[in-house]
Amino acid sequence: MESLLFWTFAVITLAGGVGVVVARNPVNGAMSLVGSFFALAGLFLLLDAQLIAVLQILVYAGAIMVLFLFVIMLLNLGPRDLGPPRFGVGKVVGVLAVGATVASLLKVVLHVGRTPSPPIGAGFGTVASVGRLIYQQYTLPFEVVSLLLLTAIVAAVVVAKGRI
Repeated sequence: MESLLFWTFAVITLAGGVGVVVARNPVNGAMSLVGSFFALAGLFLLLDAQLIAVLQILVYAGAIMVLFLFVIMLLNLGPRDLGPPRFGVGKVVGVLAVGATVASLLKVVLHVGRTPSPPIGAGFGTVASVGRLIYQQYTLPFEVVSLLLLTAIVAAVVVAKGRI
């Protein structure tokens, strides 16, 4: 069952990624990215990383994608604003990069069964283990990041207030 779920989530993730790249409409591309984020959360759950899976949904699929969709809809791009489809050097390089990535992934997948993976601790990826690390070992960096975010919020309010 775990193997079936892995391949299902993997196919959904890849299909969402292809949808992001291929979509002409930016809203469709953003929604494909949301689907890819949810499938990635499923893959994290299969790896017993529950905290990362929940954060993937809350932060990326929730907050950041809402922001992206807000900006995309605020721009109000129509089909004529997008211009005609173009074929250039960037797309050729992109196709070559995808080919190299697929080749390296196939190499890894074909060699996975040959070497045993190291055992993972019982609490790996849980909220308790991550919280223990943050509040015991990384307290100072955690507090510095919180002050940096507070400063950014205050700066955003000051800048927005000047325009109101």
